[in-house]
Amino acid sequence: KLGDQFTQHYRLVEYFRYIAQASKNVKLTQYGTTSEGRPLLTAFVASDENIGKLEEIRLNNLRLTGLESGQGNINSPAIVWLSYNIHGNEPSSSEAAMQTLFELVDPSNAKTKNWLKNVVVVIDPCQNPDGRERYVNFYNPIHATPPDADPAAREHREPWPGGRYNHYYFDMNRDWAWQTQQESQAKLVNYNKWLPQVHVDFHEQGYNAPYYFAPAAEPFHKDITPWQREFQVMVGKNNAKYFDQNGWLYFTKYEFDLLYPSYGDTYPLYNGSIGMTFEQGGISAGLAVKMSSGDTLTLADRVVHHLATGLSTVEISSENTQKLMQHFKDFYDRARNNPPGDFKTYLIKNENPDKLK
Repeated sequence: KLGDQFTQHYRLVEYFRYIAQASKNVKLTQYGTTSEGRPLLTAFVASDENIGKLEEIRLNNLRLTGLESGQGNINSPAIVWLSYNIHGNEPSSSEAAMQTLFELVDPSNAKTKNWLKNVVVVIDPCQNPDGRERYVNFYNPIHATPPDADPAAREHREPWPGGRYNHYYFDMNRDWAWQTQQESQAKLVNYNKWLPQVHVDFHEQGYNAPYYFAPAAEPFHKDITPWQREFQVMVGKNNAKYFDQNGWLYFTKYEFDLLYPSYGDTYPLYNGSIGMTFEQGGISAGLAVKMSSGDTLTLADRVVHHLATGLSTVEISSENTQKLMQHFKDFYDRARNNPPGDFKTYLIKNENPDKLK
């Protein structure tokens, strides 16, 4: 049962492969491997009508950007990309990715079936398998049964270097633009083949913090468009609806800004998407931890919160597909016709031609 223990990465891979074999609405691809040889996966989830037209949808999307020749059609499904667990010791999101996939393909779930008429959902269940395994392999052998919720317990004291980083101890949520790491390079090749309209990067923060979701904190970068701001608010209100119904705490417009260009929210934003970070409290929480409020936060709590925001984002995107597609096209039309900045052309010296490839 999700929330009872941390799933090792190979079991996560097995689950996604099983669902892909069992459901006609899922196409699973491996887009790369980590430095330690673990597979990097994306699952494409679409309706009966669209699952066989993924390549057509992808090429149409690139035509809207001008990266493919021809006229793009805005009357096409929007692409919603959900990325999980880039920091390995923020592990609840990969657990939530499994439940999210299940909800999207469950034939008895009329809501998600209706959403998929308008969107293609892409799930990257674990961006940092090596870091995740480092954390899980620390935690699983030493936690108490039942788990010790005392924050001073050993199971809440992860040793150096921790699971946040990849094999080379690099923070890959600083690497979207620079792509110094093997995993980042593979991910961005895959991402840039699609350029989704919506991208969510799922994280965890200190376990005493309530859940954070969009809209982000001011100041916004000046090139973030009014529509990108507006849709962040729409997503936030839809998330808040579900959190209010369940009595879950959350905050917005604080701490998490949109300036540095190499995060999992800003890189998509600067490429025309609605990029967002969602943060669940949970770093060092293990399976259960006593919070400063006196409440106990469990892994199951963390999973269900990420599940709710992921599905809520798919829902609001499905309800606004036409607007997403039109504004996405407008973003690239403006960039071509009236590019920002003082410089229109850049010359790069050919002193190291291998680096230019």
